[in-house]
Amino acid sequence: MGHVFPSGFFAALGMTVFAAFGLLPLAAADVAPRMLLLDGAAAGGDLVVVGERGTILRSTDQAHTWQSATAPALATLTGVSFAPDGKHGWAVGHDALVLASTDAGRTWAKSWQGESLSDSFLDVLALTEQHVIAIGAYGLFLSTVDGGKTWARRKILEDDYHLNRITQGPTGTLYLAGEHGTLLRSKDNGAAWTRIGTTYDGSFYGVLPFANTLLLAHGLRGRAYRSSDDGATWSPLAIDDPVLLATALKLRSGYIVMAGQSRALFVSRDNGKVYVPWPVGLTTAVAELVELADGTVLALGEAGATLLPKP
Repeated sequence: MGHVFPSGFFAALGMTVFAAFGLLPLAAADVAPRMLLLDGAAAGGDLVVVGERGTILRSTDQAHTWQSATAPALATLTGVSFAPDGKHGWAVGHDALVLASTDAGRTWAKSWQGESLSDSFLDVLALTEQHVIAIGAYGLFLSTVDGGKTWARRKILEDDYHLNRITQGPTGTLYLAGEHGTLLRSKDNGAAWTRIGTTYDGSFYGVLPFANTLLLAHGLRGRAYRSSDDGATWSPLAIDDPVLLATALKLRSGYIVMAGQSRALFVSRDNGKVYVPWPVGLTTAVAELVELADGTVLALGEAGATLLPKP
């Protein structure tokens, strides 16, 4: 019996994943990360990635070797985030599931699970060790301000659009990206949200705030937009390939990279104004990009974890 995924991120990427009940999580040992991986985050100096069938992997050597962590569930995990202390982390996914760790991702316990297992989380952001926000399909929005002891569910949209990604800018402003042109902003740590106007009514898969007022919004069919005034106005970017753009990342070099559907990898070397193809030879879909300590980029997606060269 398989899970039914929401129609947004997974369907658009063409990632059909079946988490069969009865399968056991990976044993704690060195593993080759060649399963579907959907998100990753730094846990102090280590790296934690999550994906299908409750997969949680840790690397202590910058993605060269991996060890599996025991997860108390088999649901596909779609997002992971660690607080600034590098120890307190949260992972979210299908089956309305939130997991928590207090030891940099070595062990995990169930923190919350909704009554309807058809609910699916798509992303999570740990603002502090106490304050965490999780978002997902059909307007799902959950938060805690006491480190997961209690969780509050809210409706922040009139329509039940999927909320695909939550990010935080350098000034602390929070951004949400979702279906039907949904972009939202919060300047009070998620207490109140206001809409950011755009001329695009398709799905957005993320907002990358890469300077105080510079934003990159990316979505379906190669649609990407740049704003230099915190979303007051937007300029469309020329992306030659009409593919889904699932993720974007600003590197310490100042370059910005975007990735998504198979072979969709782009780089900007001029502060996000022009994007050109990034020919790294990866032919599978990418869900997330993570910069490592040496400046190389780790791509997470259909091929598992793939080290890419510096752009």
